[in-house]
Amino acid sequence: MKATPRRHRSDSAKAAVTAAQSAAMGPIEPPAFVRLREADRPAWDAIVTARPRDTWTEADLMLAGQLARAYGDIAELEAYIDDNGLILGDQINPAATLLDKVSRRALAIARQLKIDTISVVGKSQDIHKPAALERNARQGIDDDDGLIPRALQ
Repeated sequence: MKATPRRHRSDSAKAAVTAAQSAAMGPIEPPAFVRLREADRPAWDAIVTARPRDTWTEADLMLAGQLARAYGDIAELEAYIDDNGLILGDQINPAATLLDKVSRRALAIARQLKIDTISVVGKSQDIHKPAALERNARQGIDDDDGLIPRALQ
């Protein structure tokens, strides 16, 4: 017997209501056992909104906290490298090596959480049609003939 409740079909009215309610609640707040710095919060919000709210477990939220911190570390290391250069004297800046390690860790955690591009968007061969539709829509906006009302900027 299956222990977890069955999910509703993604094209059902119940799924639409659940999605709207989840979106209205905003990003999941970090649990007390997840330590985030102030600079990590934008990454946390982006991470926890990449998947439906009801799919997050406490174990996932711990990993999400580690990923948010990793993204914060990546930003700090990039700023340090920007200020000091990739090469220090005749050696590679040690921050560049550390940046590589932290970036690899972040990619591994994102894959584990199923928020990497393949998990969220799909394989690259699957995104050509939606990308073409979006390009065509953008072109339609650029070729405004005045027949469709547009929001004023």
